Amino acid sequence: MENQNTPPSESEPPPPPTPQKKQIFILSGQSNMAGRGGVDRWHGQWDGVVPAECQPHPTILRLSADLHWEAAHEPLHFDIDTRKVCGVGPGMSFSNAVRERVGPVALVPCAVGGTAIKEWARGQHLYENMVRRAKASVADGEGEIMGLLWYQGESDTSTLHDAEAYQLNMETLIHNVRLDLSLPHLPIILVWLL
Repeated sequence: MENQNTPPSESEPPPPPTPQKKQIFILSGQSNMAGRGGVDRWHGQWDGVVPAECQPHPTILRLSADLHWEAAHEPLHFDIDTRKVCGVGPGMSFSNAVRERVGPVALVPCAVGGTAIKEWARGQHLYENMVRRAKASVADGEGEIMGLLWYQGESDTSTLHDAEAYQLNMETLIHNVRLDLSLPHLPIILVWLL
């Protein structure tokens, strides 16, 4: 019979925990996604104010325009939507809201202000760039695409025809993105302004 008071034998230390994969979210659409919060459109400057919910965190990354991971901070789209001044958008507040539940968050900024949904059709530059950036985000095998956040629609309210065509164009966009990324059930979080 073994003495229950003897100390347990020393064993090898447990292996270090496996790092969690990055949970990747694509940010796409037009100016509200690109970030116009705090931008004085008359003077073309961002006030630099970052609300508490949009503060950087070490577990939030962004894919830069040249396809390198870096610490995420506002403005997220500064090197993507280069035609206008970018400020605060919804990407950082979303990331801060979900990071404790999903682990490290990685953002793929793709939004460009003033764009219509037809500019996001398969074969168009904005769509192809979004798909290229999304594929690059998982190329290292250290992350998985968890969703696409879409904030766009104002440019499609100029005519009744554009507004009426929006739903079909959006459904086509969702179908094509899921097909081209080989993610048939990719969640799409949509803000619809029509």
